[in-house]
Formats: sequence, structure tokens, C-alpha cells
Amino acid sequence: MGLLPLTYRRPAYVEKPESTSYQASLHDDRASSASLQPDKFDISSGIPPALGFDKILEGGTCPPCTIRDFMNYLLYVERSAENLQFFLWYRDYERRFAAAKTADLSLAPEWTQAMEDEAILRIKKEQAGKARQTPKGAATIFKGTDFEKGIESEPTTPTDNSRSLASQAFASAGVKDPFTIQPFRKELDRVIATYIMDGAPRQLNLSELEQKAALQALARTTHPSAFALVARQTEATLRLQAHPNFIRWSICNGNPARVCFAWGLGVGAALIGVVLAVVLTLSGAGRGYRALAAIAWVAGFATLMGAYKGMCIVLHGFHHRHIRPWELFVSDLDDDEDAISAAKRSFDSFGSANSYEDEPWVVRYRRRNIARKIFDREVWVEEPALRQIQDVIFVQSIVFGFVCAAVLTVVFVAVPGGGFF
Repeated sequence: MGLLPLTYRRPAYVEKPESTSYQASLHDDRASSASLQPDKFDISSGIPPALGFDKILEGGTCPPCTIRDFMNYLLYVERSAENLQFFLWYRDYERRFAAAKTADLSLAPEWTQAMEDEAILRIKKEQAGKARQTPKGAATIFKGTDFEKGIESEPTTPTDNSRSLASQAFASAGVKDPFTIQPFRKELDRVIATYIMDGAPRQLNLSELEQKAALQALARTTHPSAFALVARQTEATLRLQAHPNFIRWSICNGNPARVCFAWGLGVGAALIGVVLAVVLTLSGAGRGYRALAAIAWVAGFATLMGAYKGMCIVLHGFHHRHIRPWELFVSDLDDDEDAISAAKRSFDSFGSANSYEDEPWVVRYRRRNIARKIFDREVWVEEPALRQIQDVIFVQSIVFGFVCAAVLTVVFVAVPGGGFF
């Protein structure tokens, strides 16, 4: 990648979208393939091609920006790992379906865009009809609650049988059970029970319209195109929301305790510079001595700017980063089967719900005192593109420190001396 300009800005934080409005916008523009393809570097995005979404998924990046780091971010920070888990399964399913040569593939025809549009139109008409039949008072009572999708529906449990769960899902969508002799039907039953239906352990953030449209498609065929609508929505969420937030988060080289400590250091250094300048101004010392306060101001304001962007400039001086809490105790727990399997479970397409509260590191890190958190173990930042971004932010912080110091120095040097002592 080329050199980044000093005007570089890290990716802006993207809020989690509301299900209905966001997915509706994706529907309207079909989340065009052009908008979802890896684009050339746009400085406004803050993400260089070397850290692009596809580059990460293809394994072309180094820690802390690998696909495992991305999954850990979604699992432990954003708590939406189901999107990446489903997306990875879907890509793999597309490859396996295309490579299959069995005769029963003829039983799974492609689900076309025209079929999808027809299904969506039919669902909208049904919803409009139900809305006219529902008493206004009842609709108001249940609006915005779990009962809005279906008052009589009950949550499911991950221990139930996939076939029976899929049957319930199809019934709730108003369609008959599909032919079980279609290829990959058992696997798709597990997908429905894991990601699609209400109460699924890894339920995707789908609107009622999208959920029913997907189930109607899956009732007709096991062709990968049956997941086209869900896959578009999931991919757009990953590319346009989760990925920029992951890169923004990865730029931060210190844990929250260290960044707060950096804020304190920056404020302290800046205040020391002010006190020194005031004392020298009130004294009989020559004007030139007041410029000594600039040393503290440069250090203080540079540290503050780095902390504002989530970085500790001291750590960056060594191109180091703090080890993440879930990584911290791995080396201590190599013989612990739970610790070893925790990382693998997140890549299991049909695992249990994405919960980490019972993982061994949670309690151990919570008991860690604040001083140990501030000076946690460090590792080398291996990804060159990330180091370059951090280099630019470091230079920006130093420049900011010099500018602030220069302004304050000019002000204090220009003030007449007090000569009080």
C-alpha cells in the first residue's frame, strides 16, 4: 500500500442499524454487487485495501486483523458473531453445492429474483390484510414487543430436533413442509433452526418480511439462491457496519485502562507545563526560560491526541499493543480443554448460542487489579498496514502537540514578566 497522507482519519464508528429501516433500504437498492465489492482506497473510508473485508476473509492479513480477530471482535465486543458465522457457512455451502454432481440436484432449482419479488409481494398483501383485521387496540398494545411477529409463537430451544423446528418455522411462514429428498435438506433444517426462525440460538437480525420470504424460498428449494435475500443483508451488515468498526477498534493499541491512564498523563503533563510557565512568568527569570514549558506541552497534548484516537503513544513507540483479555490467559490454560475449544466453537457453523460469560478468562480478568491492567502484557503489531495507520496517527499527535505548545509558548513569552521573586 502507498503512504497514507497526514490528513488521514480512522474509520468513523457505524451505529448498529435498526432492523426494519436498514434492511428495507438494502431491499430497495438490492445491495448492488458493485457497492459490496472491495473498492479502491478512499481516504474518507479510512480503510486501506490491505485491510479490506475480502482480504481479511481470505487470510491475507496478520494479527491483530485476521479473520479470527474479526470473529473475536464480533463475539466479545459487538456481540453479533452470528452474522460472520452464517456468512462463512453460506460461502462454503455455495462452493459445495456447485461442486456436487449428484442426480438429485435437479430437485433443487434456482430461486430467481422474480420468485423472490412475487413472494415478497404476497407476504406484504397478507400482512396488510391481517393489519386491517387486527383491532387497533391490540395492535397498539403489542407493537414493538416480541408478540408483534406472532402472538401465539413460543421461543424455541437449541436442544430441540432440527427437523421439527424447521417444520414449525415453515408453518409459521404459512408454507408446507418441503420435500425431504432434496439435496442438503437436513443441513438446511439445521440452518433454519440455528439462524432463521424465531428463538434460534444464533438468530439473525431479520425483519418479519425477510424471515418469511427466506422460509418460502427454502420450502421450494435447497439451491443457494434461496438464501440470496438473507445473504445480501448479512454481507451488507458485515461490510458496511461490522468491518469498519473492527478496523477502528483494531487501531487502538491499548486496553481501556491504559487509554484512561494516557488521558491522565496527557492532562497532567499539560497542567505541569501551564504551572511552570505561570511561575516563570511571575518570576524575574528571562522570557526565554518560559519556553521550557513547551516540552511538557508537546508531551501532554500529543498524549491527549493519541488517547483521543484510542492509542497510547508510548506503546506505539515500540509498535506494541496490549493482549486482548480473551487472549491474555490462553498460554496459562493450554491444558484446559474449555479454553482450547472456546476459540474453535466460534467457527462452528452449528454451535450453541454466542455467549462467553462462562469462559475461564472472564472471571480471571475481572479480578485483575487496575495497575496490572494498565501494564498488561504486550505483543508486536504484526500487520504492516495497521502499523502504518498507527504511524500516521502518531505523527498527527506529535504535530498537534507542537502546534499547541507553540501557541501557548508565544502567549506566555509575550506577557510581561511579573518580577515578584
